[in-house]
This record gives sequence, structure tokens and C-alpha cells, in this order.
Amino acid sequence: MHVPDGFIDLPVSAATGAVAAGAVAVSLRGARRELDERTAPLAGLVAAFIFAVQMLNFPVAAGTSGHLLGGALAAILVGPYTGVLCISVVLLMQGILFADGGLTALGVNITDMAVVTTVVAYALFRTLVKVLPRTRRSVTVSSFVAALVSVPAAALAFTFFYWIGGTTDIPIGKVLTGMAGVHVLIGIGEAAITALTVGAVIAVRPDLVYGARGLSAPLKLRVGGELVDAAPATRPEPVAARSTRKVWATGLVTALVLAGFVSFYASASPDGLEKVAADQGIDRKTEPHHTADSPLADYGVKDVGDARISGGLAGVIGVGATVVVGSGVFWVVRRRRTAPDTAPAGGNA
Repeated sequence: MHVPDGFIDLPVSAATGAVAAGAVAVSLRGARRELDERTAPLAGLVAAFIFAVQMLNFPVAAGTSGHLLGGALAAILVGPYTGVLCISVVLLMQGILFADGGLTALGVNITDMAVVTTVVAYALFRTLVKVLPRTRRSVTVSSFVAALVSVPAAALAFTFFYWIGGTTDIPIGKVLTGMAGVHVLIGIGEAAITALTVGAVIAVRPDLVYGARGLSAPLKLRVGGELVDAAPATRPEPVAARSTRKVWATGLVTALVLAGFVSFYASASPDGLEKVAADQGIDRKTEPHHTADSPLADYGVKDVGDARISGGLAGVIGVGATVVVGSGVFWVVRRRRTAPDTAPAGGNA
């Protein structure tokens, strides 16, 4: 779904750039309310994890692959505003360091992959968790459905951008059919990854899942062959006092392994947008990427001959850069939230 330079004309690219800038500005303000003792330490990690999983293209049809977009996953784990920022950081790192997604198309990509996916997914997720029983299973099921719908929603958004600003004269009906068909299949993979990740975190630390706030999971005892809730023996540990170090370390190691090792075995077939673009001729006016000479372009380290080592190093560097930049951004946002509360009484404004 990474749109390169040349697919969308400059006026629409500039307009979506303005939309993306506005959405990021709103998200910076909204993230101040979401980044608390639980979400703040993990937001940068979520961005790095999504970067890593996006390197794992999976086959979805003959000659076509897909990868995680991540908007639903980020929104459910750390909140919708913070989720938009997570995906924006990932897209920025990919565009600058790896020549993945055009720089003049950065506004298109942020609007499509960060804003549309997050807004659609979280709105649907919140609706489902309000209707379904408030359990861990319902949160996981809601995550699956929300992620599934978010991918074709992003495909429709791209189709709209192409309709008003495409640089090639291709019937919009063909573009819509091609994009919708393949991205429904990609959405199934997105949904599976999102549900598995959310379910895994809920099983260990439900308090760290923003979309699962308020869930209670009392200890179960088997009495007379039936499971019953056991009364807590002691007062529950305050949420803020529970360390996130183990979860953070586990998540970081997982991201490094996925990007540094598992990514070598990802599908080499073109992703959904690339396949549709090639089949329909959308890519006839594709422009060279502005950072095509980057030492990490195309997810490989320049001058490293072994493809496995080159790709693995690039993945590790990408995860490291994303977690550092993302954590820095969220640390600053968190500081801006707490600054008024920590200012000395009677001080000058």
C-alpha cells in the first residue's frame, strides 16, 4: 500500500499532505491524554514492532503478497491518536531510510495507511466491544473484525485519491475492482496478525492494552467440576506500579528476530498495490525515489553481498531507528502532558 512518487499528481499530493499534517497535529494533542504510565513506555515499541512485521510479506494470491498495515493494531494497543503517530513514524522511517513509499507521496501514505486505517478500525472496534460481552475473547474478536475492515477501507481511500489525482488515464472501475479484491484477502492476514498480537498481550498484561481497559479477569478455581471466580486474597497491585520491562524486552527481541531473521523468508511477490499498478498500468509514470541511493534502500545494506545478512542488518537497523525515534517522540509528548502538573505552585506562566 506504500504509494510511490508519480502515482498521484502534485495538487492532490499537497492536499493530502495538508490533511496528514493536520491529523498528526490533532494526534499529538490527543496522544497527551492516552500516553500514561502504561502506554507511554510501549508506544515506541509498538511502532518498531509494526515496522518489523511490515517486512513480512505473506502470499495472498497467485503472484501477489500482502503485509500488515498496522493501524488497527496500534490503535487497539496504545490508543487511536497514538496509533496514528506510530504508523506515521514507521512511514517516515521507511520513506527516508529505505526508499519505501514516495516522499512527495508521504501525505497520501500517512492519510491512507495511518489515518484511514486507524479511524475506521478503532471506530468499528469500539462499537463491537460495546455490543459484545466485555471479555478478553470479545476484545480479540473485535480486533480481528476491525483489522479486517481497515485494509479494504485503505484500498478504497487510495482509489479515491487516484480518481481525483491519478497521473495515468485508467478507468476507475478497473482500479476499484483490482484494489478491493486483493485487499480483502490481505485484510484476512492483517486481521489474523492483529488478533494474535492483541490476544497474546491481553493474556499476559491486559492492563497494557488500551482497547481492553476495564476488563477484569479473576482467578478461576475448579469446584465440583465447575470453574468459579475466586475472591482475591490481597489487594490488587496498582497498575502504575507494575513494571513493563519484561513486556518491552520481549517485544523488542521479537521485533528484532522478525526483522533480522524471519524477514528473509517473506514472500518476494509484489504486494497488492504493486500488482494492481503493474496490471492496470498505474505505474507508467512512477518517479525514482528521492532516497534511492540510501545505504539502506530496498531493505538491504549497501556493499554487503550476502542477501541474508544484508536484509537482516537492514531490518535490525530499521527496528532500532524506529524504536529510538518513536520513543523520543512519545517521550516529548508525555513530557508536555505532565509539565503543567509538575510546575511549581505560584510560578510564572
